[in-house]
Amino acid sequence: MDKLKMHTPNLADENFKKLVAMFPNAVTETITGYEEDGKPIIERAIDADVLRQEISAQVVEGAQERYQFTWPDKKRSVVLANAPIAKTLRLDRERSVGRDGTGGGIDSENIYIEGDNLDALKLLQETYLGKVKMIYIDPPYNTGVDTFVYDDDRFITSEEFSEISGQRDEDGNLLFDMRTNNETNGRFHTDWLNMIYSRLRIAKDLLNDDGAIFISIDDNEHKNLLMVCFEVFGANNYIGSFVWKRRTSSSMDKHLISIDHEYIVCFCKTPGITFWGKKKDYKNYSNPDNDSRGPWTTGDLTVGMNADARPNQFYDLIDPKTGKIYKPNYNRVWSYIAESMKELIADNRVIFPNDTSKRPMLKRFASELKTENDPFSSWMDMVGLNTEGTRTLASLFDGKGFFNYAKPISLMKCLIKQVTKNKDIVLDFFSGSATTAHAVMQLNAEDGSNRKFIMVQLPEETDVKSEAYKAGYRTICEIGEERIRCAGKKIKEETGGDIDYGFRVFRVDSSNMEDVYYKPTDYKQEQLSLFADNIKPDRTPEDLLFQVMLDLGILLSSKIGEEEIAGKKVFSVENGYLIACFDKDVTEETVMEIAKRHPFYAVFRDSGLASDSVAVNFEQIFETYSPKTRRKVL
Repeated sequence: MDKLKMHTPNLADENFKKLVAMFPNAVTETITGYEEDGKPIIERAIDADVLRQEISAQVVEGAQERYQFTWPDKKRSVVLANAPIAKTLRLDRERSVGRDGTGGGIDSENIYIEGDNLDALKLLQETYLGKVKMIYIDPPYNTGVDTFVYDDDRFITSEEFSEISGQRDEDGNLLFDMRTNNETNGRFHTDWLNMIYSRLRIAKDLLNDDGAIFISIDDNEHKNLLMVCFEVFGANNYIGSFVWKRRTSSSMDKHLISIDHEYIVCFCKTPGITFWGKKKDYKNYSNPDNDSRGPWTTGDLTVGMNADARPNQFYDLIDPKTGKIYKPNYNRVWSYIAESMKELIADNRVIFPNDTSKRPMLKRFASELKTENDPFSSWMDMVGLNTEGTRTLASLFDGKGFFNYAKPISLMKCLIKQVTKNKDIVLDFFSGSATTAHAVMQLNAEDGSNRKFIMVQLPEETDVKSEAYKAGYRTICEIGEERIRCAGKKIKEETGGDIDYGFRVFRVDSSNMEDVYYKPTDYKQEQLSLFADNIKPDRTPEDLLFQVMLDLGILLSSKIGEEEIAGKKVFSVENGYLIACFDKDVTEETVMEIAKRHPFYAVFRDSGLASDSVAVNFEQIFETYSPKTRRKVL
């Protein structure tokens, strides 16, 4: 039996292996110190000079200037993104909602996670690798009043920052008051960049190959966000920055300008993603001449090139029926050479006006259009304003909005509709008021699809003076979860749609396993008996099941069945794909029955077998009844 690692992967190790495979001659070892007995401590390293030469077509001599985007402490953000964590997700049944919208059930395929989103992303990265079709996030905008509550160990002290960035005078005094969140202070952007960078690195891996990420932002960090995304996703995968009109002109700055828009930056995982667009309007199509090819409209028959560039497209165009001559435009020649134009005329595809000073036009038939949709405009004024989001929340909470800047449902539906279809997964790891989840359910009810959402939100405490606190909501998560419950109920009442109205609630928590599970060498032999169980005493079999599912890459939304075999509780995930038993004193009868069901995975406690005899016969039982089953222990 193999032992489950029960923690997220070390991406630094994986990246190092990839680098070794590509550039083995750049890999070296270095002595970083010496042990007490004098033995050197040797660690892996990369010969930077060799690596630079490997990826350069020219001879590299010494340090070279290069185009790059960096900031103080960026390297620590990379380490933070790659570092493994020994944490897990624990199901909260009481706060979960069944598919039908009633409480307590866990048959829903939607997920709501309470906890730091960096931890949550790391816990999801193996299970949901390449499985998410769309990510939408609305992170802090860094407006100068934002408070970052994420405890990543990513923020550096004022002193550390000044040492890295050199912002001290000759006497060693700070040049800026680092405690002030001021845009003239370099750290103002550094903290924000460190926060967003590590999260986007992991988020990229969750997207499938035709997936896209949308990020709301305003002018404060729009430029820096683009630079971060160019590095994480690649400049070739930049779709564009959509401009959303979020309010009517109501506020002005010192320049007498009212900033009424925000941006929604969009990147794809790989080139080639196509938006759904918008349904084409055929009102300008008609068929006045009863053309057998059906309705048509007119299109330009010229191209923006001059006669010097395209001399063979600069000629007199003659109507063969009337003999009228239409002179070419020197600065905008015909779209076709003369021979091709004659073929179009013979095929009744050119419309000649009576006035020769006007331009002949090309017939464009509706039946020959490559798509029934027009492009999706980057100017998003066809969706609601922020006030719509506020009104929607208020309608669900007895007139209280709680959030002043919640995104409107119409905006989120518009984005989701552009890139997703039935059964796609939508992730939002800055969930806030859970507008994204609301929009997913609303859109599913409208088009009969079964999109699934994963929401992640830090359980940030509400202000004791706020309306939310007075209404009994102690954290933003409580508001978001209640919003989904209320929205689901309302959608069901209004549409009666047969969709998933529920969600499973998980909380980011420490690992289910004792420290000895990960670091047995740190304990003396006489201490190991104290941790014979290696599982924390307050953890349930269900807790263990979900950590195992994460470890094995099984979706958190999977169907879970429970039954009793020979007096032991057994979990069956996805109709027997995984069968797990975490009880103690498991007998051969239980092991044999599980083996006879031929699961892909079978998981037990390391110390769960009833006797040495059962342990000895365990492998033989599976070899006899289900040799292909992958057996794991924890």
